Order: sequence, then structure tokens, then C-alpha cells
Amino acid sequence: MTASGSGDPKDQWPSRERLAELVLRPTLHRDTFEGWQHYRLTRGQLLPPPHLTPKQWAVLPVDRRFDYDMFRRLTNVNLPLQQTPMAAKVTRLIKRRLHGNALKMDDPTLAGVMVSGFGHYGKTATVSAVCAAFEDSWLQLHDFLNPAAVPGTADLHAPVVYVSTPVTATPKSTCQAILRFFRADTRASATLPRLVQLVADTLRDHGVRALVLDDISRLRMHRADDQDVLDLIRALMSLGVTLILTGVNIPGTGLLREAKWNARQQQWVLPPLESTRVNGLEPTQTEHRFELVEMDRFRYTTSEQINTFLQHLHGIEAHLRLLNAKPGMLTTGTMPEYLMRRTNGIVGLLSRLIEDGCQEAMDSGHEMLDEGTLDEIVIRRDDPQLAPEEVDPTPPATAGRTPARRRRGRNTVFDDHGPASAAGSAG
Repeated sequence: MTASGSGDPKDQWPSRERLAELVLRPTLHRDTFEGWQHYRLTRGQLLPPPHLTPKQWAVLPVDRRFDYDMFRRLTNVNLPLQQTPMAAKVTRLIKRRLHGNALKMDDPTLAGVMVSGFGHYGKTATVSAVCAAFEDSWLQLHDFLNPAAVPGTADLHAPVVYVSTPVTATPKSTCQAILRFFRADTRASATLPRLVQLVADTLRDHGVRALVLDDISRLRMHRADDQDVLDLIRALMSLGVTLILTGVNIPGTGLLREAKWNARQQQWVLPPLESTRVNGLEPTQTEHRFELVEMDRFRYTTSEQINTFLQHLHGIEAHLRLLNAKPGMLTTGTMPEYLMRRTNGIVGLLSRLIEDGCQEAMDSGHEMLDEGTLDEIVIRRDDPQLAPEEVDPTPPATAGRTPARRRRGRNTVFDDHGPASAAGSAG
């Protein structure tokens, strides 16, 4: 998105007209075909402007100086998505499931994936990126044609559908959300069987291979409607598409019953339903068809964890554009420990702290990030200097537990090896 230019610094970033297009472009949500395609085709294309020293900036014409500053702001608040170890684990699983399911033949029900994690852990960004990459490769494999096209039609080819779970979900509203991705008109009087059939026809006609249901943790199993939505999800699994469900703390929501971490098996396990004593079918049809993976935060205990965090900071630092920025601005001295303390290693909070800090640095004329500048930024309602071991990233205990166990649950975090005490975890 940068101009090629002729070597003159003032010609190495977009014109004001192009900047206006970038800044004033309409927001396209991913839960429509147009919005998803816009995301897929433009992700990762924002290239930073060249580095300028304060002296080089000062000699720019006033209008180009304004343009450069606007482009810097645009760059600093759109940090690139980096492949962290936490995201890599999720990426590998989804990629394996998508490509494997897409090549299956005559399998009546395709296995799905659940991606769980707490707020700002990067679930949606990671899932969207891997699904967009899958769509790129799938389209190239078929020369951008729909291999399942119905003769005599010209349906859109949409290998991936992204849908946000309705706030008060019902089977009908969930079907309507899927159809709305294609801006399909549905009558308010349409019956549920009719809507389910429309969804099945739409997914087939558009060559859909993956259906992402974001914010699935909005479902609460004490509501009859939400239980019916779970039945609908089971039905969708038999339509030849891979279901990818993302949500906050899926194991603790009761969506598929309270899951527990099995350290010996190194995976989440689900206790048996009461109904299994009658027929034993429901776990086979639902839980056994999903693999649950947990998004984690950065840790800061072992040398490997510290190096991983530093690499992530280095990637951010290379993207930022501040006039007084020096190499190692985020990675040397006490800055890494400061950033870990402020954000507890949570990717989303780290991004927000740095993005807001860059705006403060530009507005104040300081033009660099240091602890003094970042101290001015509040990124959450609690104490911004809260130590990591004091942060509670776990869900509240369920009502069936004893008070003593509930107190211990609030001091528990999840790492790659299952539950661990917060006092002994990285932070």
C-alpha cells in the first residue's frame, strides 16, 4: 500500500487521496460475503512508510508532513498479526482438520474444532487468518471455480463462511445469520425446517467447506433455545462442512458440559451425560466430533518463553513508526518485563497498550515509547500495574463445587500442560 516513489522520501508513501481512501473506507464486517472477501484479499497488505529521522521529517513540505503523520498513525494502530506459539498450535489443528475434511469422501459427519480462550487472546484473529489461507489455497486448487457448482447456475463460490452467533440465539436466528452471509432474503414466516433446508442448499450451492461460528459461548445450556441450537449444530455437521466454533472459556460454559483437563491424556475430557445411561449416543454424535484447543497467553518464566515474547516484541517494534524510536525500544532494558507486567502476556492487551502509547507519543511530541509514556495509558478498569500472578484469567467456579474449591479455582490458569497454580506460572 506504499507508493513506489522515485527515491525521494516524500514520494514513498501514498498520496493524500489514497490515504483518504484508506482512512475513510467503509467498515465491512466479516459476517457477509463481501466483508469476508475484503478481509481475505487485503489482510497483511498495509506496509509501513519508510523510517524518517526528526531532521528528515522537518524538511518535508507541510502537506506531505501531514500525510506522513497520518500514514504513521494508520500503521501504528494496525499492528501485524504474528504467529505466536499459542496461535501456531491452533493453526496447525485447524489447518489439519480443514484440509483433511475437504478431501474426505463419503463421510456422513465431518469432525469439527472448538477454539477456546479468554478475552483478547486472539481467537478470532487466528481462526480468521488460517481460514482465509485455506480459502486461498482451495480456490487456487480449483482455478477459482466451484467444483460442486450446479449446472446452469452462477452461484458465488464461498469456501469459507464466517458467522457471529446471535446474541439471543435460536435455531431460526442462527439459520438466518448463515443465510445473511450471502444476503439471502428469508421470509419472517419461514418455518424452521424450511430454513434448515435453505441453509443446506446454500452451503452446497456455494461450495462451502468451512463454517466458522464465532462467539459460540453466547449459548447457555440452561435455555431451551440454546439447546435447540446445539441440535442444529449437530445437523450442520452432516452437511459436508467443517464446523469451527470459537468462544470465551468454552469448557466452563456448559456448551458441551463442563470439561476437565486430563493431564495424563493431555486433552480436555467431558464427563458422561445422564442420557448416556439410556442410549449412549449423544457423546458420540457431538463431543467426539469436536477437538477442543485452548488459546493461551505469553509466559515469562523459562528462557524459551522469554525469547518467544522478545521475538514478538521485536516484530511489533519493526512495524512502528516513531521519529525518535531507537533499536531495542521494546526489547531492551526493563521494557519487556514492564510490558509483561502491564498486560499479563495477553496479546490483545499488549497491542492496545502499544497502539495507544504510540498515539500518546506522537501527540506529546516525545516520539518514542518508554515506561513514562505508557504509564499514561489505562488498558483496563483494574490497576494497570497489577502483577501477573494477581490477574485472574479463569472462569468462576460452577455452582456444584464447594466454596473451598471455588477459591482455589480463581487462582488457576491454563497452560499447555493443563491447570497450574498462578503463583507458579509465568507472568
